[in-house]
This record gives sequence, C-alpha cells and structure tokens, in this order.
Amino acid sequence: MANVFQWSGKTTRGIIESGEMAAASKEDVIAHLRRKNIVPTVIAEKTKKAARFSLGGRVKDKDIVIFTRQFATMIDAGLPLVQALDILSAQVENKALGRTLQQVKVDVESGATYADALKKHPKIFSELYVNMVAAGEAGGILDTILNRLAAYIEKAMKLKKKVKSAMVYPAVVTSIAVLVIAIIMIFVVPTFSKMFTQLGGTLPFPTRIVINMSNFIGGIGGLFVFGAIVAIIVFIVHVRRTEKGKYITDSMMLKLPIFGILFNKVAVAKFTRTLGTLVSSGVPILDGLEITAKTSGNKVIEYAIMEVRKGVVAGKTLAEPITKAKVFPPMVTHMIAVGESTGALDAMLAKVADFYDDEVDAAVSNLTAMMEPLLMVFLGGAVGFIVVAMYLPIFKLITLIK
Repeated sequence: MANVFQWSGKTTRGIIESGEMAAASKEDVIAHLRRKNIVPTVIAEKTKKAARFSLGGRVKDKDIVIFTRQFATMIDAGLPLVQALDILSAQVENKALGRTLQQVKVDVESGATYADALKKHPKIFSELYVNMVAAGEAGGILDTILNRLAAYIEKAMKLKKKVKSAMVYPAVVTSIAVLVIAIIMIFVVPTFSKMFTQLGGTLPFPTRIVINMSNFIGGIGGLFVFGAIVAIIVFIVHVRRTEKGKYITDSMMLKLPIFGILFNKVAVAKFTRTLGTLVSSGVPILDGLEITAKTSGNKVIEYAIMEVRKGVVAGKTLAEPITKAKVFPPMVTHMIAVGESTGALDAMLAKVADFYDDEVDAAVSNLTAMMEPLLMVFLGGAVGFIVVAMYLPIFKLITLIK
C-alpha cells in the first residue's frame, strides 16, 4: 500500500523544490528524486486524515501560549529555527499542534519564511499571529514579538473567561429555576388538581391560574412552547450564517439593557489591545486595522473599524474617523488623539485596554451581584405562589369544617 510523503530538496542549480509523492517507502521517494536530479533534504510521511479524530485534536489558546513562550525562549537562546520547531513538535502535549509544527518545520526547511509556513494553518495560527511573526522576522526581533504574542493571547483568554462567567451564571440559575417550576407544574400540581376536582366547589382564583397553567404546560401547550423555543434557536443560527444577519444580531446584542454595556466594554478592550499589540510590533497601521476588524468578533465593530481604515487611507488621522464612527466612547478617541500627537499610540492603546479590562471586571462583578438576588426572588416568588395557590383550597376546607 502506497503512503504519501512530503519532500523537499535541491536541484543541480541549487534551487529548492518541494512537493508530495505517493510511494511504498522513503527509499522509493529518494530513488525517484535522484532520477530527476534532485538531492532530497527532507522526506516525511504525510499525516493521515484519520489522525484528526485522535485525542488532543483541538488546539486551545492555552496550547498556543505555552508553545509561543517556549519557542521565544529557544530563539532568544540562539537555537536555529528548524531545531527549535523539531524539539517543540516532539514535546508539545497536544498531538494536533505537534503534527502542525512538523509540517511548519518541513516548509521552513524548504525555504519558506516562518510566517509563510504558519499561514498555511489558519485554523491554529490566526491572521494576527502570522502578521506579528512576519513583522518580527522582518525586524529581527522574533523572540520579542513572540513574547508579546503570548502576553496578548493570555489577556484575550482572561477577557473571554470574564464574559463567559458573566453569561454562564445567570443562564445556569435561570435553567434550574425553569426546570424546578416545570417539574412542579407537570408532576405535583396535577395531583392536587385531581383531589380538588373530587371535592368539588369553586376554587380560589390563584389556584385556578396555577391549575390552568399546569394543564397548558403538561398538554399540547407545553409542546408548542418547546417547539417555539427550538424554532427561534434554529432561526437565529440560520440568520447568523449571513453577513446581514450577523450585523443585525450583533447590533441587538450591543443594545441589550444590561449585557449591552458589558459587550461594548469588551469590544473596546479587544480593539485597543489588538491594535496596540500590532502597532507596537511594527505592523503597518492599515494592516493592523484590517486584522483588528477581522478579529473583533462583532460585525458592528468590524464595519466601524473598516470605515476608520478608509478614513486613514484618505489621509486622516486615526482619531478623526473613530470619532465619526460613534461606536467607541469619547475617552477612547481622545486618548488615541493624544497618542498620535505624542508619537506613543501603542502605549496609549495599551493603557486604554488595561482601563477597559478593569471596567469589564467591575461590570461582571456588578452584573453577578445584581442578577443573583433577582433570580433568587424570581425562583422563590414563583415557587411560593404555586405552593400558596395549592394550599388555599385546603385552608378554605378546614375553615368550612370548623
């Protein structure tokens, strides 16, 4: 059975060539290349697609951070690029990342730059990562850039974790509340309802409300509500697959009563942190704005940044089009204007990012502190109302007996 091998080698003229070849063994590849007057330098068996389903198939941000820091240390210590990649590809815990690094090493040995080799793996190394590496290679400060990248990814991970914690807590408590109320309405209330029917008489108004709701949820109405929820979720997923749909839903998210403020602060922190890191690494401002727009995670912010980029292309300062965009707070535009006038734009962007990181922290803490009592009141009030409504007929019966 033939295997697929990736190879690179030099021709008699000294030109480096590379490609793929199906052969039974490495020796067959070597013999074939020699017949073509190519001296092989690297021959590696191509990773089979089935390996994607092995453990560690997904590369997490944490894996990238660890690899980037270790790689920066090795480059700073003077190790050759290929040797450092070879060592790290063998020792990284994530198997998918290890296989990717092996392919990157093969490409670098074939004459490609490190940035070009990374560019072939967009699912693992983002456009921001590749462009910063390219700037580091061009400026001869790859180790410094890699350390900045690792710091940036770590801060981005913390920001993402804060947003998740703000969203997960209310979602979990609300789900538990709805589940508890549903169980009471479907299994407990019907028992009381049968008992009250046997006793006869007119039930109190709160009791009738609860029994009618129980009959609705336990019958066709419950299936209708469940179907409607599923339909709404499917509709939102379908809408977000389109460019216009993403813009509309992202715009709605930024205008939400409580969470909208948090999402705005997260967007500002991400924008300033990303652009500041790119500018300080030597990436041109136009390229930096384009990358920042693509990695913003929100279509409203993305379109606003692209409009800012158009303004910069037209010869305006960065602060002018940002002010017109009306997406970012006035403080951000003033700080950017000061940074441009003093020639310290990257430092100013970093300060704004740190400030809004703290703002996100405070917003998450306030949101959690506010949501907790509200959700407890909702759950306690709903369950309490159901219990009182079910016991009212019993109290009435006891009074009549007396």
